[in-house]
Amino acid sequence: MKKLLISLVTMFVVLTSAAGAEPEYEKWGTLAVKETQKKYEADIIDYKHMGRIELSPKNAEEQFKLWLRNKEGREFGVYVFIRFDPSTEIVHSISFSETDR
Repeated sequence: MKKLLISLVTMFVVLTSAAGAEPEYEKWGTLAVKETQKKYEADIIDYKHMGRIELSPKNAEEQFKLWLRNKEGREFGVYVFIRFDPSTEIVHSISFSETDR
């Protein structure tokens, strides 16, 4: 019984710590949301991390797609591309591309 209880507690600790770990891209997603809200002054109603591209040892790009609704009710997508140095996390550029899909 004691072994079962220890096993269950261990499994609980492992699962809760893994579930609480933030994704590697979370910092960049927060930046993408803030910069998109600043640029478009619209509500963000959906968010998706599209992935990271390693362009070179000192240059990577995180890609996101955000779905927005402006004050007039128009809904549209915005791709956000954040280029940065992965070793220092210094941002080189943030660019946006609108889409209706």
